[in-house]
Amino acid sequence: MIYAVWVPLLMPFVAVPAARRLADALSPVRAVRLLASTAVGLALFSTLALVLLVVPGATRLSAVAAVGELVKPLADAAPDVTVPLAAAAVALLAGCAVAAARTVRRHWVELHRTGVPADGSEGELAVLRDSRPDAYALPGLPGSPGRIVVTTGMLRALDPAERDALLAHERAHLAGRHHFFLAGAELAALFHPALRSLRAPMGYALERCADEAAAMAVGDRRVAARAIGRAALAARAAEGVEGRPLVALAATAGPVPRRVEALLGRATPRPRVGRAAAAALLACLALSGAAALDATHDLHSSIEVAQGESPQR
Repeated sequence: MIYAVWVPLLMPFVAVPAARRLADALSPVRAVRLLASTAVGLALFSTLALVLLVVPGATRLSAVAAVGELVKPLADAAPDVTVPLAAAAVALLAGCAVAAARTVRRHWVELHRTGVPADGSEGELAVLRDSRPDAYALPGLPGSPGRIVVTTGMLRALDPAERDALLAHERAHLAGRHHFFLAGAELAALFHPALRSLRAPMGYALERCADEAAAMAVGDRRVAARAIGRAALAARAAEGVEGRPLVALAATAGPVPRRVEALLGRATPRPRVGRAAAAALLACLALSGAAALDATHDLHSSIEVAQGESPQR
């Protein structure tokens, strides 16, 4: 087990370079699904690996051995190896759990705090009287739809066709439940530091999904590209927007020039790169899962031996 258990902990470092190439090389929808599956899967397998590292060291404690009715410790390695590994794994698991709990609580508080716009309006669209240009999609509380929030400053910055494209973009975020994908990537990053690098390509792929939906809704890719570009320029000219919720998704976020080029068909297609990156991510996910299962099986066999039973093969 001692060798297989390290594979899930190291595999995220291998997956990240492939993930960075994925968002531009695959269709946005496929990129989002693959990035989300990879982030969550690798986080789960690495967490399982930490749990498996705790058990051999924990059985060195007499109290744990008595509870498990173990005849001898699970690991053949010396206590000066297994016990420090177990202590480090426990500390990492505790830190991850605390960070995840704080993140979930912060998002929950923000959803309650921003659930009703300042103007008290109801419905999908909330227009805020604010000269600073801004627009974003705000997820709703469980059982309630989200809101599209746009300021009067943003409405004045765009012409009618561009407004329709911008609202279609934000509507696509809500319809596609993009906030859940982004939250999954953020939580995964809390359980393994290498997975933090997946948040940027995930965010870009989600914006590209909404861009394509907006272009389809208005029937003109140039209008959608112009709306995104002008909205981003207007928001940037306002020197940032204060008070935007952290859980919000905005059309002006991410690498806007790359998104505009993709909408206008100026981005160079790289299907081979996309297929290679997708294959690499799937291979990393499969290897990590197989190693975690192998380490779990070895641990189960060690438990049987420690109890004086013959391991089942």
